[in-house]
Amino acid sequence: MSKEKKYCIGCGVLLQDENMTIDGYTTSMENDICSRCFRMKNYGEYQIVTKSNEEYIDILKSVNKTNDLVLYIVDLLNLDRDLKHIRNYINNKVILVLSKRDVLPKSVKDEKLIDYFKNMELDYDDIVVVSPNKNYNIDELLHVIKKYKTSKNVYVVGHTNVGKSTLINKLMKNYSENECELTISPLPSTTLNKISIKLSDDLTLIDTPGLIDRGNIVNYVDPSLLKKINPKKEIKPKTYQIKKGQCLIIGNLIRVDYVEGGKNSFTVFMSNDLKVQRFNLQKQEGLKDLYPNELDVLYHEDVVVNGLGFIKIVEKAKVVIYADKNVEIYTRRSLI
Repeated sequence: MSKEKKYCIGCGVLLQDENMTIDGYTTSMENDICSRCFRMKNYGEYQIVTKSNEEYIDILKSVNKTNDLVLYIVDLLNLDRDLKHIRNYINNKVILVLSKRDVLPKSVKDEKLIDYFKNMELDYDDIVVVSPNKNYNIDELLHVIKKYKTSKNVYVVGHTNVGKSTLINKLMKNYSENECELTISPLPSTTLNKISIKLSDDLTLIDTPGLIDRGNIVNYVDPSLLKKINPKKEIKPKTYQIKKGQCLIIGNLIRVDYVEGGKNSFTVFMSNDLKVQRFNLQKQEGLKDLYPNELDVLYHEDVVVNGLGFIKIVEKAKVVIYADKNVEIYTRRSLI
């Protein structure tokens, strides 16, 4: 008789006890979680797993075959560049969930954030701002879910590291007697397969693996830096009055050269743990071995460093951002 299939309650991977080098390994099939999740939860040992987006896209396409409601989770500090991209795979009713609200300054009003996204004319049924870490607006999110859900099942989708599993854990804690907990970590690809979590008789959340964002800086830094890059509390923006011929070096990860423009204001919205230093260009050669990204910034635009945060620049400017060649850097209309 063949063994009954059993899946890790932390990441959704198929459990197996035969090969410790393959995903899903556990020392005993009596366990409910894989060894990888066990070590992340109990020892903070993070093991990188590389998955292809094709696998995740197939999961999204399977969601599209249902009529179920979808929660599309995005990280307010590190927004997806193309918020319409998910519609390439999903035609279901979708709620846009703006997560990690606690990371942005309290002075920023929720209404202003919601208006920002409404002005983008996104094809979503509603928008909710939440902070699972602060238990903020979770009741409102549940209300919106009940309003729009079309069946018992509600899918949770989004890129890696936007906080899908953290949000589901909070919903479980608030509204369910289910004591299992999804594995969370600062690494991409923590969730490896679909996981169904029953909140009540008429509501089951289905967590999905995140789409991998190849342009995100977290893919190209030492794992020991991830906790420093990912803020755990409200960001205290750092504002600098910059003149042509000056630069900022941030966390020894990126360099921002101001090469053209008048006196300007640069406000850094990144983790408080990242040290920001200002130098004159001719006296500082640090990080110039990295890839130079030349950008023309218009009035009141952000320069976004994918996975790190953004810099709000008030006046028109020409800047050169030095970073790992794989990190995506671009401009957008100012979020704040």
